[in-house]
Amino acid sequence: MMNDRFWELKKEKQDRMINAALMVFSKYGYYHASTDEIVKAAGISKGLLFHYFTSKIGIYAFLYDYATRFVTIELTTSIDKNENGYFELYHQILSAKVAAIDKYPYILLFLKKANEETHKEALGEITERREKYNHIMEALRDRADITCFAPNVDYKKIGEILDYTIDGLMEKEVKSESFRADLFMMEVDEYIDMIKNMSTKK
Repeated sequence: MMNDRFWELKKEKQDRMINAALMVFSKYGYYHASTDEIVKAAGISKGLLFHYFTSKIGIYAFLYDYATRFVTIELTTSIDKNENGYFELYHQILSAKVAAIDKYPYILLFLKKANEETHKEALGEITERREKYNHIMEALRDRADITCFAPNVDYKKIGEILDYTIDGLMEKEVKSESFRADLFMMEVDEYIDMIKNMSTKK
């Protein structure tokens, strides 16, 4: 499904093709994504795209595998294996994700869209890898110490509030095309600190 000669391309061209495909699949999902739009965004010919990837499903399968591996590497290198403080761990996970989108702006939006994917052809390629990736993410979150919360606080709802808020901010920033990782982390840290102060034991 993928020609190994893709890895012989200059890194800039690899990343241009990867970023273009991430953007298009994150917007439309597998079925409605257009390879015409991918080549236009990448600034390459359709013949060249299919020289390296033999089909749309080949591009999608490669992309999902690449994206999950890339984010997993960022997570394993950025997170202190001994950290279990709820908000500290949340911050470290988020920092790793932001490092990933600093290089591939649409990578997390792509993974989010892929998590909702229902098309049979796409699922045939990504289901096993998707389960592994989701298991890694769940295992990280399950490490978090919830004893910091005040007795009347629902920590699951706190997690959802953080996720929805930060996902919304991230989508807005990425689509604005002026994304800066450092500024984004400063902004979301304010939300994390605010919710921490509202929900933890004094």
